[in-house]
This record gives sequence, C-alpha cells and structure tokens, in this order.
Amino acid sequence: MPEDIRYIECPRDSWQGFSRMIPVAEKRRYLQRLLAAGFRHLDLASFVSPKAVPQMSDSEEVLAALPRLEDADFLGIIANEQGLKRALALPNLTAVGYPLSVNDSFQRRNTRLSLAESWPLLEALFTGAKKQGRRFVVYLSMGFGNPYGEPWSPEDTAAAVSRLRGLGISDIALADTVGTATAERIHSVLDAIGQTKGLGLHLHARTDAWLRPLEVGLEHGLRWFEGALAGIGGCPFADDHLVGNLPSEQVLPWLAKQGFNTGVTLTELPELAEQAALLKTKFE
Repeated sequence: MPEDIRYIECPRDSWQGFSRMIPVAEKRRYLQRLLAAGFRHLDLASFVSPKAVPQMSDSEEVLAALPRLEDADFLGIIANEQGLKRALALPNLTAVGYPLSVNDSFQRRNTRLSLAESWPLLEALFTGAKKQGRRFVVYLSMGFGNPYGEPWSPEDTAAAVSRLRGLGISDIALADTVGTATAERIHSVLDAIGQTKGLGLHLHARTDAWLRPLEVGLEHGLRWFEGALAGIGGCPFADDHLVGNLPSEQVLPWLAKQGFNTGVTLTELPELAEQAALLKTKFE
C-alpha cells in the first residue's frame, strides 16, 4: 500500500501579496477546481487586519461558498484573539495556523509583537481553538536562520519545537521563510529536534532547487509538506526574487513516483498550474 503524504496546497500564500483584489467568484472557482482534483488540505484564508493583508479580507465570504466535505481540511491564518473569533465562526474551517518566529525581529515585523508577548498569546489561542475542536498549527518561521544578523543555531529551532510540544501542540510546520534551508541545514535542524512526529516542512526555494531539501525531509521521516501550484508565493524578505513556494505540479508527480499517495489527480496539475499563473498575471 502506498504511504500517505499530507500535502498542503497554499493558495492563501500565493495570493496574499497580489496588489489587485481577486474577485470572490474567481477565488471560489479556483478553490472548487482544487477540490475536484483531489486536494483536501488547503491553506486558503487569513483572519488578520484588512489593512495588513487586503487580499484576504474576503475570507469569510469565500469560505461560506465552499462545500462541507468530511475529508477536507481548510486552514486559516490568525494572529490574535479577534482573528481566532472570526475563524471559529466558520463551521467548515477545520484548522487555524499561528505564525511564530524563532527570531524576535521577524515576529515583530510579522505580528507587531515580541516573542515574549507572543508565547502567552499563542497558548491562549491554542486553548481557544482546542475547545472548539479545531486543529491548531504553529508555523515556526525563520526555522532555518534569519537575515537580520541575529544569532541562530539548529538548537534554537529545536528548543522552540520542544517548548511548543510541552504546551501540547503537536502540529508544527518548520518554515523556511527566506529560502535559506539548504539540504544540509534541514538535516542539521531535524537532527537537533530528534523526534520528527507531527512536523511538517513549508519550504521556499527556486523552482529548480526543491528536490534535495524534500528528500532530506522524507529521509528524516517527515510526511507533511506544503507548496503552491506554479511555485507562486513565498516571502518578500527573500533576497532572490525567484524563490517561491514548492511547485506542486512538479512535487506531487515526483512523490507519486517514490510510492507516496497524496490523493490528487496528477493529470489535472498542468492545467491547474496554468490557472494559478494566469491569476498571478491578472492580479499581481
């Protein structure tokens, strides 16, 4: 039997940086096509200030039109208690994600809170989500280093993972926020963490440089990866403008060849990647 992979497709990450609003109807059509192709894990919403991320200000409206599928996992990003309240009001949203940085500078840039302020908030958000039966995911940003000149080592990321697990948080995605996660660095971080159960990788890379980092994750036992069709999205802080999300239309067929099951209809991927690229052309 093929081993299952939890593969998260991330249209939210693809769209959030576009300068022009994508109409709700277009977002719905695109997401419905993803569901029809077998994608069941979607990072598709964000419940933060509309001033901070205008593109995601219609998240409630978009989600309200999507079907309630028993096997679908819809995730939205939150940054505070108001965001959690908005997310919990949507019955088909199954998971919320909180961005926590290993690095204080990026946490302040991303959430306007220090790390010292973020940990108690994270604990409160986790408790609130758990009470309502929603899965709580921490995206551990700067998990493979930072561009601010602040000290970092694999042990720093491992310590953050250990502290999160101590709170009872089991779903943790190690995020390569600025495209610095070489295969060697991923290996060092995962070695420092040791137990990789419940860990995922949200990597950013050039479209020709994703393979070896992915292989290292698999070799360490990880079975949760994230990407976006056409490799769209990523982090504006990356030095290389060609760095984006892992290109799903390349990654998923490769995983299938290695004997893994993602549930996605592979023949649909080229056309879906074209649609993702078209949205970028129209609205970036």
